Amino acid sequence: MRVPSHQKNLRFVSRVHSLRIVELTSQTDLAKTLGISRQALVAIEKGTAQPSLFTALRIAEYFRTPVEKIFSFR
Repeated sequence: MRVPSHQKNLRFVSRVHSLRIVELTSQTDLAKTLGISRQALVAIEKGTAQPSLFTALRIAEYFRTPVEKIFSFR
C-alpha cells in the first residue's frame, strides 16, 4: 500500500508532557498509574513512540481530556 505524499512527512505530536507538568505529576507516578515503564512514557512524551490504543485511552482518562486533544499528527 502506497502512502500518499502529503502523509509522508507527518510527525507524531504528544501533549502528555505539558499536561503532566500542569498536573504536577512525576513521570514515575504517571507511568505506574498507566501500567507502563517510565522509559515508555518518556518516549511517548517526546513523540518518538506512539502509545497503544489502550494506553492512549488511559492517558486521556487520566487527564480528563479527549484523546484527539492529546495526540495528533502534523
